[in-house]
Amino acid sequence: MASVQPQPVPDGTVLDLRGVLEGLVSSRRIEQRTAEEIIMAPRGTDRAHLHPLQVVALHEIEDLARPGRILDIDALTEWLGEWAGQPVYHIDPLKINVAAVTAVMSYAFAQRHKILAVEVRKDEVFIVSAQPFLDNWEEGLGQVVRKQITRMVANPADIHRFTIEFYRLSESVSGATADDARDKGKGTGNFEQLLQLGDLKAPDANDQHIVNIVDWLLQYAFQQRASDIHLEPRRDSGRVRFRIDGVLHQVYDFPAQVMTAVTARLKILGRMDLAEKRRPQDGRLKTRSPEGNEVELRLSTLPTAFGEKMVMRIFDPEVLLKTSAELGFGSEDYQRWLQIVNQPNGIILVTGPTGSGKTTTLYSTLKSLATPEVNLCTIEDPIEMVEPAFNQMQVQHNIDLTFAAGVRALLRQDPDIIMVGEIRDLETAEMAVQAALTGHVVFSTLHTNDAPSAITRLLEIGVAPYLVKSAVAGIMAQRLVRTLCPHCKTEGEVRSEDWEMLVRPWSAAVPKKVMVPVGCLECRDTGYLGRAGLFEILPMSETIGEMIHDDPDIAELRRVAYKEGMHTLRLSGAYRVAAGETTIEEVLRVTPSVQVKSKKR
Repeated sequence: MASVQPQPVPDGTVLDLRGVLEGLVSSRRIEQRTAEEIIMAPRGTDRAHLHPLQVVALHEIEDLARPGRILDIDALTEWLGEWAGQPVYHIDPLKINVAAVTAVMSYAFAQRHKILAVEVRKDEVFIVSAQPFLDNWEEGLGQVVRKQITRMVANPADIHRFTIEFYRLSESVSGATADDARDKGKGTGNFEQLLQLGDLKAPDANDQHIVNIVDWLLQYAFQQRASDIHLEPRRDSGRVRFRIDGVLHQVYDFPAQVMTAVTARLKILGRMDLAEKRRPQDGRLKTRSPEGNEVELRLSTLPTAFGEKMVMRIFDPEVLLKTSAELGFGSEDYQRWLQIVNQPNGIILVTGPTGSGKTTTLYSTLKSLATPEVNLCTIEDPIEMVEPAFNQMQVQHNIDLTFAAGVRALLRQDPDIIMVGEIRDLETAEMAVQAALTGHVVFSTLHTNDAPSAITRLLEIGVAPYLVKSAVAGIMAQRLVRTLCPHCKTEGEVRSEDWEMLVRPWSAAVPKKVMVPVGCLECRDTGYLGRAGLFEILPMSETIGEMIHDDPDIAELRRVAYKEGMHTLRLSGAYRVAAGETTIEEVLRVTPSVQVKSKKR
């Protein structure tokens, strides 16, 4: 049944439930009988404050214009925009300049008229509302802001939620800034203040405004699926950015002194030295997400020209429970990985740059191995996530508890499996080799481009070739690629030259179709939603072992590894492209090119 335009509504009309239902009936989106059932349905006190669109959405009615689909709040908002002749605006908080939009009108005015400014330009301001026929506020606001007002329709639930969030944040920032202004000129205080450049006193880290800002910042990051929070001081302000699916998004600009207080508040929560601002520091804190799940954050500060920069890495404990499919393993790769990790002894290395998912893979694998019959011990710098099934120890450089010293101590703890956070030097490598040769399974990480390069890296550190050959059980390199948004991806053309670059040096048929990103509300118009792993797994075979000497030919080593069944990171990515999960451009962005031609001697 095709949808038709409902009857126009006079300006100044307040939409109530009956009016919305009449409009839906006249536009042939629902039947008259359905409308009468909704009118007669009892409405509890908890629904009394809801917008009519929200009430209709709660009934989950089938949309007659879209058979098989229900009239959810997004579909109803689109319908209301069409009825009112106003464009629909989807509020993405990451793209809103909160300071600018909250300056357009007071919170009381926004609440009274159920409107919200969402974008401010030089001569124009965009206002969203879920009462598109009400205009009693428009003329007066236009005279105050002296800009053209462009009206748009938005989800009423979003308007209510973000009006509260935006103005609460703005009030906290303004309050903290006002406190700072009142404190200027007062006498010097504690040692912390003496470390600051100039004579400006930051707002107190325990001030209620700062507490509110930090609470908002953390909850907001959890809601947006951020993996990292960056607090970056600048000359006159402080920038907040979130890393989501591997890409940084700018979120907010705080006044400089507010940023200082926010950083101080987080240092207090992370049990870091508040007075020390000249040295990098590390800390951690545990909190809860809006859903009530425990979340751990690793804090790191860095002194910069304009103050302390802080990065908070967010670790979701649920990562420990990820299955092989959730990690991104294909069936063949997973079998090769199991073949390595189930060996009775040996060093198992996971390689890749920072942010490539090494921690997730290691913790998930260790979690599956940590049975009651096994003593699993780790030495980390720092401990990424606390897991009761592990015996975890943290590196303490100030008391000479290094990786090597930690492994030496762990060997006296009757371990079965040892995880060393990273092999950085010869001493740590030699202790890992000793542990492997005495019957232990040792997991660790290295920073190399691919799996075969890990062998040459160990040799460069100073490990003897015969020890590498006998101690290393297997190596896995990995990367993370953004996966296509399932809500909007569509079929596209594939250029043969791009595919050739991806699968080289193999000859693989160009797929008949590939999926390409489009962009929608779910993925913030990026076309990508979430990430998955690409893996390059190299078991230590007899043939590979024979090639390890003082100056191994890395290209020839790769060629033999490929012949024995190892897939390159790019070939692993090609399978995902062919399966419609990601794009050629994304795989080429994160994976290194490889050379397989043997060098001439």
